Amino acid sequence: MRRVQSSESQSTGSTRLVSDETGQMLLATGLILMLSLLSMAWYGISVAGLGEPYDPGTHDVLDTSETFSEVWQPLIENRSAELMAGGADWQEAIDSAANSTAADLMRHGEHRGVEIILTNIIATNSSGTFTITCEVGIADRHARLQLVDYQAEIEIS
Repeated sequence: MRRVQSSESQSTGSTRLVSDETGQMLLATGLILMLSLLSMAWYGISVAGLGEPYDPGTHDVLDTSETFSEVWQPLIENRSAELMAGGADWQEAIDSAANSTAADLMRHGEHRGVEIILTNIIATNSSGTFTITCEVGIADRHARLQLVDYQAEIEIS
């Protein structure tokens, strides 16, 4: 709405209101333009965050978990066999092998910048087949992975 003086009202000095939609349309167009610019800026910022410099250390947790899966059981088997050959009984050999492997893996992880912690290491014997279970936590500054009830079976005859 705007006030307009008509030719009749100029002599009397009065004004009348006239309905005019052009201002509202201009306002609506401006709002739509602002919202589209805002959405483009939001999208640009989110895409810019994806382009951060690539850090090869982000895959260390997954690589370490694969390495752990490959080496844990053979390490315990070899160490327990060496301990038994040295005169230790089966249970003592398995416990010592599991604990020393956990300590070595933790040190190995520290050298790679990854923390490897084995907790709740339990060894059970079932007729010469030892089952060693543990919880494994692997973490670096980017990610954390926890494997619950990870187990290895070792047959000692």
